[in-house]
Amino acid sequence: MPPLRLTDVRLVREGRAILSPLSWTVREDERWIVLGANGSGKTTLIQIAALYLHPSSGTVEVLGETLGRCDVRVVRRRIGLASAALAAQLRPQLTAIDTVMTATYAALEPWWHHYTDEDRARAQRALDRLGVGGYAARTVGSLSSGEQQRVLLARAFITDPGLVLLDEPTAQLDLGGREAVVAALSGLAHDRSAPPMVMVTHHVDEIPPGFDHGLVLQEGRVLAAGPLDEALRADVLSAAFGMELDVERRPNGRFSAWAR
Repeated sequence: MPPLRLTDVRLVREGRAILSPLSWTVREDERWIVLGANGSGKTTLIQIAALYLHPSSGTVEVLGETLGRCDVRVVRRRIGLASAALAAQLRPQLTAIDTVMTATYAALEPWWHHYTDEDRARAQRALDRLGVGGYAARTVGSLSSGEQQRVLLARAFITDPGLVLLDEPTAQLDLGGREAVVAALSGLAHDRSAPPMVMVTHHVDEIPPGFDHGLVLQEGRVLAAGPLDEALRADVLSAAFGMELDVERRPNGRFSAWAR
């Protein structure tokens, strides 16, 4: 069974369809970009995939379990998640290493569970991998936005998850912070031992090299899904964002898009 499979998933709120019937599969060795304008359903899709939101109808299968027939608290421990909503819930006084360790139990505070020396060592290794190991004892509130995002990425990978979901990991970062996160994600994407990954973004220039599939949404509908170069065609993005766009992929693997 693939790590993530959504079949005819639909979400309706106050009579409005946030997601139309949508089917999507993420396979073991894939790295997906989810792209679309504000309000297209990207974050809703991630919340459903992370088992924090139930759809109005359809089937959600994650890591061999089916939403509605499993203990989501247990399955969430096997999902690496980084999002702005999660970051907002973390206490700024937590140290970076404690922030990372809490993912072991899908928790937000370290005092709710017992952590071992091995848990701490794994958290340190995760921070080292993302280039922020030297900040382990610093509080997350004292770190720059880019450093905080790399701590959250380390948190997403500490449990050796079967699936990693990243909701706009470069949002609100300056150029330097964004490029540091893009470089870190590119390294993870090229690591074939890393789990399948899904990254939500608004901007094609934030897509890390190494990501290979794209899902483009418009008002909760799928406009395109498949290999990245096919999904990110100019006609698809023009429809998704409601303006005529040109798209280019540079030799280094990065994308650019601009209005005609």
